[in-house]
Amino acid sequence: MNNEELFARRSKALPRGAATSHPIFVKRAEGAEVWDVEDKHYVDFASGIAVNNTGNLHPTIVAAIREQLNDYAHVGFPVVSYEPYLRLCERLNDIAPIANAKSMLLTTGAEATENAVKVARYFTGRQGVITFTGSFHGRTQLALAMTGKVLPLRSGVIPSQAGVFQVPFPIKHHGTSDEDSLRALDHLFRASISPEQVAAIVIEPVQGEGGFYQASKSFMQSLRAICTQHGICLVVDEVQSGFGRTGKMFAVEHYEIEPDLIAIGKAMGGGLPLAGLIGKADVIDSPPPGFLGGTFAGNPLACAAAHAVLDVIDSEDMLGHAEAIGSRIVDFLLALKENNDVLPVGDVRALGAMVAFEIVTERGSNTPDAEATKVVANKAREYGLLMLPCGYYGNTIRISTPLNIKFDVLEKGLSRLALAMKR
Repeated sequence: MNNEELFARRSKALPRGAATSHPIFVKRAEGAEVWDVEDKHYVDFASGIAVNNTGNLHPTIVAAIREQLNDYAHVGFPVVSYEPYLRLCERLNDIAPIANAKSMLLTTGAEATENAVKVARYFTGRQGVITFTGSFHGRTQLALAMTGKVLPLRSGVIPSQAGVFQVPFPIKHHGTSDEDSLRALDHLFRASISPEQVAAIVIEPVQGEGGFYQASKSFMQSLRAICTQHGICLVVDEVQSGFGRTGKMFAVEHYEIEPDLIAIGKAMGGGLPLAGLIGKADVIDSPPPGFLGGTFAGNPLACAAAHAVLDVIDSEDMLGHAEAIGSRIVDFLLALKENNDVLPVGDVRALGAMVAFEIVTERGSNTPDAEATKVVANKAREYGLLMLPCGYYGNTIRISTPLNIKFDVLEKGLSRLALAMKR
């Protein structure tokens, strides 16, 4: 069947809310390349929403999953323990930028962020949670309340979680400085909730769905100092930025601070559902037995895949590759920005291979052009390139290639992007 026929079936079987950005059905994927059911070729600049850092069907990961299948596929960690789960937590503890860390495994990023808040609330005995505009922490109820972007995530739905507050994320070229955000936090403490009532401040060091905006080192260090002063848990959401995406295992390593809790997911499972929570031992150890976990949390097949992911990141120097890939893409985008024959490019930003650029109404402007951004993403698909628009203002194109993308494939993708950007 072709894409049109399959989408006709889809419209009858699935609710509208379960949306897909691009109207194609995939037949095959390998590395950073995808083929649809009509055998059209695409370069993948989305990586399954930053999941496929190690590419699609990496042979080492496939072999690890197959080997685990020889023993058992699911036994349920709340029922019995198994060594792949234990060893993965040991490895996470070793690589996390937290001294004396402990870890647990979950299934989704939303579970990771919600469990981080759950732990922080238990540890502190407080209920308040502060997040940032433009953030994305998940689609479940608490995570949705924490998420700082209405369309399309919260459209028509009023989050029903008390005690969740938001302050502006600092984006200087859109008019919000670090000082503005810290001043807003101070106003929040004075007007709405005292610091002694706050369990956690939750932040993405580099926002994902919000547009790949980066917090500055000084801002993150200020948050760390505020949290330390008032006994608040600093939670970093690394679900999208972790596992090599920014050129370090975790983005928070760029900031020279120690968070209390780190929510992780996406790329850890190499394409299988896996998430987790890493924390300071005294914090994450505080809740009683049975307080944490889930039926499928730390599934053995996903654990086997995660071990292979960590092996591949190390053996193939993917942290170094992330820097090289990001540098090449940034050079391309900066050249594109100077090209009068393409749509106006605004801010270009990157941390490692977490790269984004904005489309604006005219050259030299910061005025977002969300409609043009949608058009570019759709034109790119027509040329054989998969990308995802995002951003608080809807005018950001994020580029998340696999960290082992072959450079000839990368160049092919960039040339297709150039075509899509033509006026």
